[in-house]
Formats: sequence, structure tokens, C-alpha cells
Amino acid sequence: MSLVPEELHYTRSHEWVKSETNGWKVGITDHAQAELTDVVFVEFEKVGKKLKKGDVVANVESVKTVSEVFSPVDGEIAAVNPSVSDKPEKVNQDPYGEGWFVVIKPSGEREDLLKAADYRKLIGE
Repeated sequence: MSLVPEELHYTRSHEWVKSETNGWKVGITDHAQAELTDVVFVEFEKVGKKLKKGDVVANVESVKTVSEVFSPVDGEIAAVNPSVSDKPEKVNQDPYGEGWFVVIKPSGEREDLLKAADYRKLIGE
């Protein structure tokens, strides 16, 4: 079973969202990292990039595939996690901690994010 922390919100495309004082921290879920298998490379969009909901914020390469990480909201990239670029295995080891991807300063609402129970249903757990 995948780890799905109650305090986070989730997207249907398997990102997690945590509201913080400087914006929304975004990463991929435990379910998503398990599906990708071993992450070997992460490439981010630039800090300051304006986003529309659904825009790509990062590309993740694993031994199995290449996948995109999407913005859950309109906004701007306020920060990226450089330690994931240096050590992409952090995405697999700690997807909700050191394996986060970006902080987005939102300019929209998070109206369609899922609560933990709804995300568990989405992934069949």
C-alpha cells in the first residue's frame, strides 16, 4: 500500500500539494514514485516561470520511463529543489519530504484537489 499523508492534498495526475507560508510545495506521490521505479534524473522549469494549471513544472526520468510533473494551479514557480537534481533518488526515498519538486506561488484556487481518502480511492487502495 502507498503512503498517503492525511494533511496533504492530491491531484488526479499524482502530485501532492502542501500549503506553506511561501506558497504551495509540490511533489509526486508515493504511488507515482513506485510506478516510475528508480528515478535517475529530474529537470525543472525555471524559477519565476508563470504557470497555468496543468503546465509542466518538471520532467522526471526513471529507469522505466520519462514522466511530467504538472502544476496544480495557476501561479509562478517560486523555488525548485536543487538537492533532487543532485540526488534524484530522494524522490524514491522520501517523496513527501526531501524529494519535493517545486514551490508555486499560486494565483488561483485549489478547488479540485483531492483529500487523502479520495486519492486512495483513485489509486484503488
